Parts: sequence; structure tokens; C-alpha cells
Amino acid sequence: MAQTTLRDGYRSPWPELTTLSSNFMTFFCHEAVQSIMNKNYYQRWTREGVVDSAALSKVDELAVKVQSILQKSDIQNAIAAIHKVGASSFSVQEALIGEMERLGFESEKKGLFVDFDVSGIRPDYFRNMEGGGILFEVERGKTIANNMDLLDVWKTHICQEAKHLFLLVPIIRTTQKGGEQKTFNSVEKRIGAFFAPNVPSIDVASVHLFGY
Repeated sequence: MAQTTLRDGYRSPWPELTTLSSNFMTFFCHEAVQSIMNKNYYQRWTREGVVDSAALSKVDELAVKVQSILQKSDIQNAIAAIHKVGASSFSVQEALIGEMERLGFESEKKGLFVDFDVSGIRPDYFRNMEGGGILFEVERGKTIANNMDLLDVWKTHICQEAKHLFLLVPIIRTTQKGGEQKTFNSVEKRIGAFFAPNVPSIDVASVHLFGY
């Protein structure tokens, strides 16, 4: 079972120092936020026994391109402006739609679940690939509370046209009460359980977890 981690050490990207009026502290906070945003949060899992290595390699290439997009300063600034208490995942999705379409993803493709009673559900993005397409889901506030990360794995599992999941989640989410939820770390543990030894395989060839 292949597993690759390209993730730096954890540190809060939303320090309380932003409330201080000192010019020095404002500058310090801005630099700290930019430093964290420039770190690459990524995790990859593959199902044991996947034999179509050529198809998997193409999916991996797309994952690298997504990582590069998330490192662009204009994308980081757009997401930072959106990623606040009360914001929706749709706003993050909209910030990325142009870049995703250039990679061949289609926004909210219909008809992927027509064989099921839940035929109305749609992915945030979908890209058709030889050997099985990619569902790309963008999450924010409900990632853990409403188990949206697990729902996204389930959607990929039952989708006849998809074998891979790209999942974009917050590195950290600030709560209504001002606390911090380590969303990326939590999702990493939860999805990793699907690929643990002696756990029956799901019909998902690979999951790629990205943080913002």
C-alpha cells in the first residue's frame, strides 16, 4: 500500500496577534500567515492491488498540478479572503473554478449517480479519465461536524465513472467561539483508516488530500 506524505509541521495560520495595533506585530502576523500558507499540505493513499499504474500516474500528475495551483499567491490570497467564520465551501470552490476548468475538470457535473436513489447529488468538480475519473470535492465548515469527508469517500465508492477522489479541506478552521479545529489532521486520520491493513478495500483507487 503506497502512501506519500508531503506535509510540513503544524502551526496555526490564524494567530491572535492580528488584533494588536502595533505596526511591528501587524507585519509579523502577516509574514507568519504567508509562511504557513506557503507550506504544502498533501497526503495520498492508494488501494492495495491497483494494477493500472499508467492511469494512476496520470492522476498523480494532476495532483501535482493542483498542488502548484494552491501555491499560487493569487489563489492563496483569494482563499485567505474567503476562509473566515461563516464562509461556505462554495465560495472556495468559486475561487478555484477557473484553474480547475483549465485542468479539464467540469463543475458540478450532473448524471454521475443516475443509477442510485440519490441521483441528484453532484461533485464539486469531475474529470473523466481513462480507467476511472476523478471527483474533486471542496469542503470547509462542515468537513468534520457533518462528516462531509466521509461522504465524499462514499460518493467516490459508489460512482460508476470515478475511481479517484481529490479532497480539499481547511488546514485549520476557526470556530464560532474563536477556537481552532485542526481539520486537515483530523481528515487525514479518518481517511487513512479506509486504507489501513486488514480493512476491506473500498472501490476507490486513490484519495488525494489537499489543505488550504
